[in-house]
Amino acid sequence: MKRNIKKPMAVIMAAVVALGGTGIGVYAANESGRAAREASEASNVQNKVNEEKDNVNIKDETVYILSNADGSVRKIIVSDWLQNALSDTSLKDNSLLEGIVNVKGEQSFTSGENGSKQWNADGEDIYYTGEINRELPVDISVKYFLDGRELSAENMKGKSGKAVIRFEYANNQYETVKIDGRDEKIYVPFAVLTGALLDNNIFRNVEVSGGKIINDGDRTVIVGMAFPGLQESLNIDGEKLEIPDYLEITADVKDFEMSETVSVATNEIFNNIDLEDRDSIDGINEDIKKLTNAVDRLSDGSAALYEGLDTLLAKSSELTEGIDKLVKGAEELKNGTSDLVNGSSQLSQGSAQLSDGSKQLADGSGQVLNGSSELASGLEQLANNSAALNTGSRQVFDTLLAAATAQIRSAGLDVPDLTVENYRKVLEQTLASLSDEDIRDLAYKTAENEVRRAVEAKESEIRAAVAEAVRAEVLAKVTAAVRENVEAQVLASLGYTKEQYEAAVKAGLVSEEQQAGIKAAINTQMESDGVKALIAQNTDIQMQSDEVQALIAQKTEEQKELLIKQNFNSPDVRAQIEKAIADAASGRESIKALISQLDSYNEFYSGLNRYTAGVNQAADGASRLQAGAEALNKGAADLKSGAGTLNEGAEELNAGAVRLDNGAKQLYDGLLTLKDSAPALIDGIKRLRDGAEELSDGMTEFKEQGVQKLIDAAEGDIKGLVDRIRAAVNVSKGYNSFSGIDSEMVGRVKFVYRTDSIYKED
Repeated sequence: MKRNIKKPMAVIMAAVVALGGTGIGVYAANESGRAAREASEASNVQNKVNEEKDNVNIKDETVYILSNADGSVRKIIVSDWLQNALSDTSLKDNSLLEGIVNVKGEQSFTSGENGSKQWNADGEDIYYTGEINRELPVDISVKYFLDGRELSAENMKGKSGKAVIRFEYANNQYETVKIDGRDEKIYVPFAVLTGALLDNNIFRNVEVSGGKIINDGDRTVIVGMAFPGLQESLNIDGEKLEIPDYLEITADVKDFEMSETVSVATNEIFNNIDLEDRDSIDGINEDIKKLTNAVDRLSDGSAALYEGLDTLLAKSSELTEGIDKLVKGAEELKNGTSDLVNGSSQLSQGSAQLSDGSKQLADGSGQVLNGSSELASGLEQLANNSAALNTGSRQVFDTLLAAATAQIRSAGLDVPDLTVENYRKVLEQTLASLSDEDIRDLAYKTAENEVRRAVEAKESEIRAAVAEAVRAEVLAKVTAAVRENVEAQVLASLGYTKEQYEAAVKAGLVSEEQQAGIKAAINTQMESDGVKALIAQNTDIQMQSDEVQALIAQKTEEQKELLIKQNFNSPDVRAQIEKAIADAASGRESIKALISQLDSYNEFYSGLNRYTAGVNQAADGASRLQAGAEALNKGAADLKSGAGTLNEGAEELNAGAVRLDNGAKQLYDGLLTLKDSAPALIDGIKRLRDGAEELSDGMTEFKEQGVQKLIDAAEGDIKGLVDRIRAAVNVSKGYNSFSGIDSEMVGRVKFVYRTDSIYKED
């Protein structure tokens, strides 16, 4: 399956080398002067780029696309980093995002027309996120087939049979460019990298088109790359060369399940190509010729490397046997050198054996030195990529955790930010807090608080109504008291007290006509302005008294509690409580699935960290092995020379014997170390040989299938191909933002797609 991706990738990389102008020196190792000049030129170019970047502000944008299992988009979240290289106090920006949140500082912004923004940067970088709803430059769709029949993601759950999972990438971003006087559609050259993690208990006999398979025994990691739209942009005949625009995974599955997948789309690969110094066809043809010669030499060299390592491995058994013999001889030499000082005949015999052994050691140490140098170099290259691998996997993990935190909070649950270290503890505590009893208590308490807040918000209205009712009572009492006074005054004017008047009426001494007149006089007094003013004044005084105010406060609280009780027991509130209970119960299952998904990625993340730590440790060990091999090689040469000198003359017998005694002890200790390291050394030789074999096969295939296809294309319309590559590079450099960018900024953008997992319990 590796062959499928080598074909297009080899041709594309060959085109980059041929048109970039600085890569030839890497292959033409024998042309040391030219390689040095080209390396210097490349360094100067890179320094110029870095200098320009230091003098301009940069907008680095990452677009996260959360998709369903079939690739359909649910949500787009954009994360922007405004790199304030100039330390400006104010940064101009342009963004179509909604709900912008500053995630790492307190800086604010003001909005203008057409999405323009003015950030109060205070010399610092700005980090913000937001959401957007617009067409993506690259669409990803995922199709599922079982035994030749297409099924939906939902219907794939738990199925068994021959499965095909096909990722299709559609490029929507293009420009119309004039090439040879014709309008041509040139797509932004996105490279799309897709990764998937497959459980080996479910997936077997896994194959992939346009990708790489890594199997650790428990899981199979799929990594594939595609270039949607590049075939059309370069106008390359698909029968001669197919540039992949899809990824297809084939496997035998049992009880189908699949974790989420992650894809990254970027046009940075083409943005880094410089074509300005390749305007002539002759120059391009010359580069292709040099590339061909360089590949010939590299192919021959890789084959020779494999043959040499194969020979070294075949001789490794002899090496270990020789080391064993040397250890045994060194031990005997160490035990006998003191006697050897006193006996020249024994010294002569031992020096002869030492001379033979030192020759074998010198030959073997030279081979060990060569092998350890190549091993150290290869492991150093792997170790140099460890930090990038760890950083990338951590960024993906942090993104997943941030999305999970936002999702849980949107459901109304108060949780701290999820991290790699705390996510499981936090989520398990959240689950524990969502028991049926706790959910019901929380729902009732929440509903009661909501009802209480609603009633409290109307406290002023309730108090006003209560005060009005109390005032009516106070007014009635004040009016009654004033009427008694008025009645007493009217009766007094007639010579009566109230008691005398009531007795006279009872005795029949006051006629009904007189009674009516007295009552009318009282009513007339009560309707007078003076009496009404008195009643109003006394009522106001009573209303301001502590007793009445306390009564109003008491009645207000009683009325509020009554309203809270009535509203809480209403059908609407009861329905809301039951719905909240049901939603919370459903949320428990979602949190369980989330824990499973995060645990799955955590296993991958931890395994990757262990792998990179192992690579770094192996590189360190290989470096120490190389240093030891150099010391051993030098010591073996010195020993060989000393042993020869020892055999030349007896006049140096005594001094040589003393030196030999000391050297024999050191030799014995060193050979014991070499003996203990021999199994690891042979294992390293095996791995190095296998790697050299793969390098030899890959270079042969690169030469035959990659470069040769490029040469074939050059014999045709090479100028048209170059024009299209140049147009693709120019279109790529023109696409530097998804949500918007200010004209004074340099921009770069990448897209991260995540599809949902497919689990049977979902």
